[in-house]
Amino acid sequence: MTPRRKRMLVVFGILGGVAASVALAVVAGRQNISFYYDPTQVALGKAPATKRFRIGGMVVKGSVQRKPGDLTVHFVLTDFAHQVPVTYTGVLPDLFREGQGIIAHGTLGPNGVFVADEVLAKHDEKYMPPEVAASLKNKGGVKPRT
Repeated sequence: MTPRRKRMLVVFGILGGVAASVALAVVAGRQNISFYYDPTQVALGKAPATKRFRIGGMVVKGSVQRKPGDLTVHFVLTDFAHQVPVTYTGVLPDLFREGQGIIAHGTLGPNGVFVADEVLAKHDEKYMPPEVAASLKNKGGVKPRT
């Protein structure tokens, strides 16, 4: 085998290895992506029924229901156009309350109830997650503070 042919094989081997690494990284990354949907998109069926995603909105006042001694909480999220019921089992963040913007991670159940496995609340009076602020602004709900 000539030296030129050996160099070509080495170059093609390196390129093949790099391509395989990039392909594996892309596949792994796509499995870990969690897209954001607002309650209107979920209500209109635009959210995936079988994949994990994020939903954000305002917790409807008077919608939080808890049973004493149970960690399961039921509440409703709204973007002021549509509402989506949410169920969460676990300890809620200290800042979680009615009338506040939150983001929940989880899946949509067969009955249309979002089953959250993580709930994130805003960390101060001025902050609202960017996705929630944009969604609420587009729906004409509240004017996000800057």
